[in-house]
Amino acid sequence: MKGVKPLILAGIVAASATVHANDLDKVIDKSSEINNSAAQSQTKIDKIADSMQGRLQQFKALNKEIDGLTVYNAQLTKQLNNQIAEMDSLNESMDQVSVIERQITPLMMRMITGLEQFVALDVPFLTEERSKRIASLKEMMDRADITSSEKFRRLLEAYQVEVDYGRTIEAYTSLLNVDGQEREVDFLRIGRLELIYLTRDGKKAGSWDTQTKSFVELPDSAISQINKGLRIARKQLAPDMLTLPVHAAE
Repeated sequence: MKGVKPLILAGIVAASATVHANDLDKVIDKSSEINNSAAQSQTKIDKIADSMQGRLQQFKALNKEIDGLTVYNAQLTKQLNNQIAEMDSLNESMDQVSVIERQITPLMMRMITGLEQFVALDVPFLTEERSKRIASLKEMMDRADITSSEKFRRLLEAYQVEVDYGRTIEAYTSLLNVDGQEREVDFLRIGRLELIYLTRDGKKAGSWDTQTKSFVELPDSAISQINKGLRIARKQLAPDMLTLPVHAAE
């Protein structure tokens, strides 16, 4: 019996050791399972954190984009309001232009008639050229492909040409009836003060008399001064004093 007790005790110890070993294995397995679960949870947490960080950055970017769009829309609204105001102003201007255009056409017609009458009463220099200019203006008024502004510009240009005649000196060659015979003569125009002719042979000269509306013959003593005036007008001589008879209107 004495030999049996140690065996039983050893068996109990071995059984207890087996039980503890099994419990320890279970604990270890459970701990490993918990660790694995914790690792998986941490991985999920990391993924969720990364996702939240990405969404936060996306949210910030969207907010910044929304702020930019808000500023852009405000600017577009200002531009749109300005364009609407400009369109209203243009519509008002167009209405005024229509009124002005209806009024300016009769004005231009009166200006052309006045210019034609002025040329007819003026000293008869460059008669053909000035008549053609007036005829061109009349023809222009009938054309639909020329704007009213362009017509008015050309009309003012014609007036300016006539104004310039009064302050310039000019020499040109044309035909004139002298003593019942058409002859080629040199004309000397000094503003609108004097229009003088000299035959090409240099033997006969005359000037326009505004009272009789005809050319009056000049003495031979005036021919040298007329020649000098012609050369000055053609820029062949420097400007100098001229002594010429004057038949201007009183």
